[in-house]
Amino acid sequence: MRAKELRERSDEELKNLVLESKNKLFQARMKNATHQLTDSSQLQKNRREIARINTILEERSRSNAADRE
Repeated sequence: MRAKELRERSDEELKNLVLESKNKLFQARMKNATHQLTDSSQLQKNRREIARINTILEERSRSNAADRE
């Protein structure tokens, strides 16, 4: 999912997406360990999606903290 699409979602939705992406990453790692993963790029895609979501959540928390000051 693109960053623009992620920014349109609420914090709760993003937190749920992080959990889902972490679960997908875990499953992909298990498949990779047992040589059942057909598309090894899924590992990198999942890691990047998690990082992208976490970045947006961090940006929001920083802007909220700056607004409070």
